[in-house]
Amino acid sequence: MSPQPTMIEPQHELDRRNQTFWSELCGSGLARQLGITDASRESLARFDHAYMALYPYLSRYVPADQLRGRRVVEIGLGYGTLGQLLAGVASEYHGIDISPGPVAMMRHRLAQSGIARGSAAQGSALDLPLHDASVDFVYSIGCLHHTGDVGRSVEEIHRVLRPNGRAVIMLYNQHSFRRLVWAPLSYVRHGWFLQRRRPALADFARASYDVDSQGAPAPHTDFHSRRDIRRLFRRFSSVTVESQNIDPWAVVGRIVIPRERLLGSLGRILGLDLYVVARK
Repeated sequence: MSPQPTMIEPQHELDRRNQTFWSELCGSGLARQLGITDASRESLARFDHAYMALYPYLSRYVPADQLRGRRVVEIGLGYGTLGQLLAGVASEYHGIDISPGPVAMMRHRLAQSGIARGSAAQGSALDLPLHDASVDFVYSIGCLHHTGDVGRSVEEIHRVLRPNGRAVIMLYNQHSFRRLVWAPLSYVRHGWFLQRRRPALADFARASYDVDSQGAPAPHTDFHSRRDIRRLFRRFSSVTVESQNIDPWAVVGRIVIPRERLLGSLGRILGLDLYVVARK
């Protein structure tokens, strides 16, 4: 008997689930750690400071001198730290997110900061509400790998970029230390392989990434290798890929090497994230 074909979730159903899941802002966990319960100017400034300290390399991908006078689009808005940074220097900023929660936060930030040349709206990375060759920069940090169709997202980004325009994209690294070493060891240590109703190793690893406040994982998450990225961005004239981000080195729950010491070493080789800078 031939095997049953794998059921593929219809895109409209995945879009609906993503819209619901991401209404809880990405970054809410950090906000809870900081004790932030409102969206006042002071609270958001405290969140942004902690966020940039957590990802100190991010500022390298936001060259203020090159963004001034440019039209910038961000896909996937989260808590709005990057969006506010971009909107503060670009001549025109447009934020796009599939879910209403991040859009509301970004609109709040823009109004609170008095940035009149910025906007945020619901939309899909798979069908960007933008004209061809109409923007100078597209940013998407940690969003496209949740869409269910990264290839189509990249094609849309290529379409809306002007000649010589740039895309700055973060995708999860298929060959990270977490996926290659931590996940298999943790799977064995917890005895999942002995359970009759055990999760697949890939599903177990995926659940260690984005989860909501109830511990439920994101509806869909893809992981990519550098080779995958070269293929996805093959229509761009130049592409650079850098590994960033890493977990602390822990043994039996005890941190042996803090994350800060690994960011510039192991994180640059087997990091959680791949940062792509692609020029059209």
